[in-house]
Amino acid sequence: MNKSRLEAFSDGVLAIIITIMVLEIKAPEDDSFESLQHLIPVFLSYVLSFIYVGIYWNNHHHMFQVVKRINGSVLWGNLFLLFWLSLIPFATSWIGEHHFSAVPMSIYGFVLLMCAIAYNILQNRIIKLEGNDSILHKAVENDLKGKISTLIYISAIPLAFVSPWISGLLYIAVALLWIVPDSRIEKQLN
Repeated sequence: MNKSRLEAFSDGVLAIIITIMVLEIKAPEDDSFESLQHLIPVFLSYVLSFIYVGIYWNNHHHMFQVVKRINGSVLWGNLFLLFWLSLIPFATSWIGEHHFSAVPMSIYGFVLLMCAIAYNILQNRIIKLEGNDSILHKAVENDLKGKISTLIYISAIPLAFVSPWISGLLYIAVALLWIVPDSRIEKQLN
């Protein structure tokens, strides 16, 4: 099975996700700078989610650089990832509209956690298909960043009810952890 169709489909879905998120930012009815103030939470939630979608796109691209073949299991794993990524616009809109309140922040964290789990499932399905000698397996064998991210998400979800701001800072911390492209695959290629 050719991986290029999977990559093209995934790129298209991610582009639509970003488009949906930006369309949630409604222009104010007034023409003053003051009218933009109520958009600050919406814009900040968009920026964070745009970064997250970009991180997933970047890492998905890097991962599929080394994938030699795919099968039905990989296709379903990829769809599972795209499903959870497609919920980011909903969660983004909710936290922006409700100024980062506890329940929306916890749901945002849950969506991010499920995206991370889905990415890991996809990665594991590829490794199962290609074997332990694959470049991908060698690159992600010790996935410390992935484990740390998952633990932060699991912590941040209930912490949203203590302080949504702590939860938000933890989501930002994970994004900062991943904002630098994951070089493990490139190291294996070299």
